[in-house]
Amino acid sequence: MLRDFNLLVTTTRGNEVDACSEIWYLLNEIGDNTAKVDKTGVSGLISAKTIFGPLKTIRKLRDMLRKRPYEFRFSLRIIPIQQVTQTSLTDIKSVIAKLASEIDEKETFRITVEKRFSQIPSKDIIEASAESIERKVNLTKPDKIVLIEVIGGFTGISVIQPSDIISVMKEKFESGSNTHAPDYR
Repeated sequence: MLRDFNLLVTTTRGNEVDACSEIWYLLNEIGDNTAKVDKTGVSGLISAKTIFGPLKTIRKLRDMLRKRPYEFRFSLRIIPIQQVTQTSLTDIKSVIAKLASEIDEKETFRITVEKRFSQIPSKDIIEASAESIERKVNLTKPDKIVLIEVIGGFTGISVIQPSDIISVMKEKFESGSNTHAPDYR
């Protein structure tokens, strides 16, 4: 598994190899011929490292998804990761204290924890993370999401807008580029 990833990609279980190839190809198509992609050891989850910043990569991939949706066959969600740290409450809290400045004083936030291969309770991660964020919480429609992706001994963290995560099927459907059965009426 990559230890300095800046993207996580979900796929259906068993399609990790195909998703790795697809993401490597897509990153190459948007101009990064040095991208690294690898399985994480978690079914349905791969990691990637691109030379572009994670949010710039999301914008480029979303643009490609709109223009060429057929290129996205195995990727389900593409998640930007701003920083990776060791999986410990102290390290997670430290990174979030730095990234929390990205939440404006008038903005609301929510903490979302996706935890895999870790015994640390999600509640403990949320409590430790929230200590350094002095903003209003909104669990249903936050302005920003403090995203904590725990994968065993490594944790990817981002402070992003909800729209910064690409949900491939949802975006294909919303753009009308999903495939439908022919209408034989």
